[in-house]
Amino acid sequence: MTKVAKKEKSNFSHYGTKFQEGLVQIILDDRVFADQIMEVFDYDFLELSYLRSFVKLIFNYREKFGTHPNRDTMMTIVRAELESETDLSKKQIRDYFSRLSASPENFESAPYIKDTSLEFCRKQSVKKAMLKCVDLVKTSSFDEIAKIITESITLGSSNDVGYDYIKDFEKRFEIKARNPVGTGWVPLDNLTRGGLGSGELGVCIAPTGAGKSMALVHLGAEALRQGRTVIHYTLELADKIVATRYDSCLTGINLQDVFTNKEYIFDKIKDVDGKLIVKEYPTKSASTNTLKTHLDKLTRLGEDIGMVIVDYGDLLRPVSSQREKRNELESIYEELRAIAQTFDCPVWTASQTNRSGLNAEVITMESISEAFNKCFVADFIFSLSRTVEDKNNDTGRIFIAKNRNGADGLVYPIFMSTKNVRIRVANSQMGQTISQSSSDIVKKQKESLAEKYKKHRTKIMNKSTKENEK
Repeated sequence: MTKVAKKEKSNFSHYGTKFQEGLVQIILDDRVFADQIMEVFDYDFLELSYLRSFVKLIFNYREKFGTHPNRDTMMTIVRAELESETDLSKKQIRDYFSRLSASPENFESAPYIKDTSLEFCRKQSVKKAMLKCVDLVKTSSFDEIAKIITESITLGSSNDVGYDYIKDFEKRFEIKARNPVGTGWVPLDNLTRGGLGSGELGVCIAPTGAGKSMALVHLGAEALRQGRTVIHYTLELADKIVATRYDSCLTGINLQDVFTNKEYIFDKIKDVDGKLIVKEYPTKSASTNTLKTHLDKLTRLGEDIGMVIVDYGDLLRPVSSQREKRNELESIYEELRAIAQTFDCPVWTASQTNRSGLNAEVITMESISEAFNKCFVADFIFSLSRTVEDKNNDTGRIFIAKNRNGADGLVYPIFMSTKNVRIRVANSQMGQTISQSSSDIVKKQKESLAEKYKKHRTKIMNKSTKENEK
């Protein structure tokens, strides 16, 4: 005998009337839960018409007045806004409200009803998203598919209503609130209040061959020493080459000697507190959606993501093609910061300079390639400047171009050995002793940035004005 598959219910009918009446009561009494389930709720999930009408009254009130009604308010609404209902429906709604009024706000089965209904609604949301993706498969729009599925999975997943300014007062004075990951460079850690924090985006800008990838490996290695799980995305170098650079950085062994010191290196790295995962994607083959999908997978496998490194952002493929490359790059960096916030960890990346940065004594954001507006997205930006003479002498300079958590505009001499991926930053006193030409450069950058930001804001406001006029 062939077993007939059980048809999945598309509403709450199989849970019974008491369950549905309890759910509607919770939606009324629990504003936080109402906020959460609204993202995935459909009126048709309720089998009983009088409950559908009742919930509509709640949601319509929220939409109209921007606040959640209490029981007293609902009493007034029920009395005044049932004209469009049938006599039977009016009676059912009034009878239900009478029972609700006599019921306590918190009842024994409430936790079960909340969990069960929310899980049901979220499953229906995912199912709807999958059906929406059927046509997209035909056009191979896989990034769009990933985006739709990811959004459907996250809907209704959080009941966090935000940071309460008064209630959460103490939290903003705790360093742990940012949960920063130190850079290993004392001057920079002092400037940033401990390093790059969770939800923050850091960018290293430098010309080709100046050491962007090396700097990112240094930052990743330092996070490993602090016990973090580091996810390092490489879009230019092979994963094994990146791993070899970590070998050198963590042990001090020269890159050319790594393969002859296999046992020594393993003995040194096997007890490193953190965990490193290097994921390689060919240049322009991965988008930020690709990274999010991979990070979601790691999270489901139990990985506690402590830092994400993308080497480097300019080599990512945009989620959606745009007419101008600078707009694509700007959106990529906005999405990278969104990843930092979604996974509650620091994200480090790098950006290429234009030709003006090739042999500059101090590289400022003026030299950043293509989309200058990506500078506005980042929380911390530093540049690596290395002239031909610097490369011969293993020296250079780090310039603090942007810092949301402290001072910027400072230049620090560095020692940078490409032999063993070693970067040292001079102390703050030395860092403040810069040449007059460097001082002039810093001054010009601040003036230029102010002007560019002014133009950027004007452009946004003009666009907004035009849209409002329409």
